[in-house]
Amino acid sequence: MPDTEQKLLVVILAYNEAGRIEHVVKSVKKFIPGSYILVVNDGSSDETKHAALKAGANVISHPINLGYGAGLEVGYMYALDNGFEYVLQMDGDGQHLAEEAYKIITPIVNNEADIAIGSRYLEGTVYRTSLHRRLGQKFFSLIYKMVTGCYIADPTSGFQCLNKKALSFNLRVMFPNDFPDINVLLMAYFAKLRVKEISVLMHERSDGSSMHAGLRPVIYVIKMFFYILIIILNSKQLRNYGN
Repeated sequence: MPDTEQKLLVVILAYNEAGRIEHVVKSVKKFIPGSYILVVNDGSSDETKHAALKAGANVISHPINLGYGAGLEVGYMYALDNGFEYVLQMDGDGQHLAEEAYKIITPIVNNEADIAIGSRYLEGTVYRTSLHRRLGQKFFSLIYKMVTGCYIADPTSGFQCLNKKALSFNLRVMFPNDFPDINVLLMAYFAKLRVKEISVLMHERSDGSSMHAGLRPVIYVIKMFFYILIIILNSKQLRNYGN
């Protein structure tokens, strides 16, 4: 996809990933040559910024940790301000594999979807996670199905590719700055954006700090319930956004 790569912005979210980000950036350069790589350094206290620059990425750094969603918003704005057609978003911890990215880039480039999600849990993949986290994912997948009639196996996957329509939409709505998961997919559904889930291989996180560590899962569930309620109450307005 030589022409496509010139229109593709790879946004890598990183928070204290100094030991991993260099490998992630080099992997993207190897498997998606010609793409523009932007690392959003979300207030890291380690050498994440310098490691990313050393690997050849462009870096935007937040002065403090603003949250995963806030980092994505920065990437989306950068893409639209600089004329990119597509964004591939991935985490800087090494879980998302650059060699798998073509699977979610292809349906976007071919105009088969507005948002393509790389899924760990579809047929043909093997991924282990904690029982409580997997139960939480299944629970929110069920809620999504109850509301939409569609099923998303991996609602918390941050490995996604988006086209310009989806980028613009995410910047027009109240995009969450902390947990952009099933709530964002629900908004996309009501706005009639085309969402496609695709099986990909991912690595399990070996070290570092997960955004779902400690008490965060409890906070996550509470916030997600409020997000979902607000989105359902505002579904009519979201449908107008999609027109």
